[in-house]
Amino acid sequence: MMTLEMLNLSIAMPEMFLLALACTVLVVDVYLKDSQRNVTYMLSQLGLIITLILISQQTPQNNEWTRELAFNGLFVNDLLATVLKYAVVLLVAIVFVYSRRYLQDRNIFKGEFYVLGLFGLLGMMVMISANHFLSMYLGLELLSLSLYAMVAFDRENPNAAEAAMKYFVLGAIASGMLLYGMSMVYGMTGSLNIVEVAVALDQMEGDNIVLIFGLVFMVIGISFKLGAVPFHMWIPDVYHGSPTTVTSYIATAPKVAGFAMVIRLLAESMGSFQADWQGMMIILAVLSMAVGNVIAIAQTNLKRLLAYSTISHVGFIMLGLLAGNQEGYSAAMFYTLTYTLMSLGGFGIIILLTRKGFEADNINDLKGLNQRSPWFAFIMLIVVFSMAGVPPTVGFWAKLAVLKAVVNIDMLWLALVAVFFSIIGIFYYLRIIKLMYFDDAEDKSEINCTRDMQIALSANGLSVLMLGLYPAALMSICIAAFS
Repeated sequence: MMTLEMLNLSIAMPEMFLLALACTVLVVDVYLKDSQRNVTYMLSQLGLIITLILISQQTPQNNEWTRELAFNGLFVNDLLATVLKYAVVLLVAIVFVYSRRYLQDRNIFKGEFYVLGLFGLLGMMVMISANHFLSMYLGLELLSLSLYAMVAFDRENPNAAEAAMKYFVLGAIASGMLLYGMSMVYGMTGSLNIVEVAVALDQMEGDNIVLIFGLVFMVIGISFKLGAVPFHMWIPDVYHGSPTTVTSYIATAPKVAGFAMVIRLLAESMGSFQADWQGMMIILAVLSMAVGNVIAIAQTNLKRLLAYSTISHVGFIMLGLLAGNQEGYSAAMFYTLTYTLMSLGGFGIIILLTRKGFEADNINDLKGLNQRSPWFAFIMLIVVFSMAGVPPTVGFWAKLAVLKAVVNIDMLWLALVAVFFSIIGIFYYLRIIKLMYFDDAEDKSEINCTRDMQIALSANGLSVLMLGLYPAALMSICIAAFS
């Protein structure tokens, strides 16, 4: 017979192992010479593989997923949590693969990068399984503090230090607003447990101005973490100023954790106030799509272009969320998972083209990529087409699912606005393709990369295409997560 303590430990085993792994890597790295730093990398990757195995052990009972609680309701395990944890662990593992040569070339191949990456991953996993405002906030702060340090990781780079300071100051303000909103909700409901808050709100009658203000502050905090307009001001500077490997980390896995935060805080706890937060989401979605797609046209720096592209994609994710039903949530989840895969591939190509003493972060650095490497030009072509929503890539199905969810709640006008801004966005994506295939290469040097990065980047790009050809499997998982 399984005791309560054993049940708690079994549900949180992946997180507990990851914490032990991060501490082990931290201690082991102290005793390694610079020439032995690959040991830290291999230990981190091995630990992530074991973490995936532990997540896979949390299988459904009698072929049905149940909602399991641990630690007096602070922690929850369900299909949504399991799928999102799989995603964040895989994304971080691929980022680590992309990062190794980049860090070596810049003499910043340090164990701290992997330690911070693992602690950030732990924060994401806690956020994904949070069933309590307190555990959600602790996970968010663990992730945020790790990201602040990672942005400033290259201490010789003044741009990185400036970006880290901006990120820290704005992030602290957003965290404070989120915490203030949570405290207002607690004051009115008497609980921080997500399920208990939802029950208390369902029983309330009439409008409650304090709860509305609490909801507004929570939406502001969430919007900052996702990077929605007008709380997007940190994204272009942080993407540009960070080392490209750190940018690839920030642009992928934390977006999945941010999606989980929206579902737990808004859909699950504040579901009865859906009419109120839906209106806020509409404004945030339209502004994000407009600002992201229009300003991206003027960018010449590739990382800043992808930053504004991220803002526009966040607008699309919010379209699914504001639908407020199973179809909308599953479409937003599908969009989030596929977007992070596309974003990872895009930053992977930037890392591929960089070399010692040279950052390939200008859009003109893609000129003639087809002449230098037809295969990786094809991989970038798939990624860019998917971001633009061109069939048969997965980006097309992601946009279609979100638009369908919006149309089904009688908001045809909003779907038309999204299509309009998508058409504007195609312009800057086509410019990338034109540079790769129709311009002569200014830099004809050979592209060198490790075998593991070649395999990972190729698999990354081809998975975007394969998910586009066979989207049903992932979509059915997303639907099941909210059934």
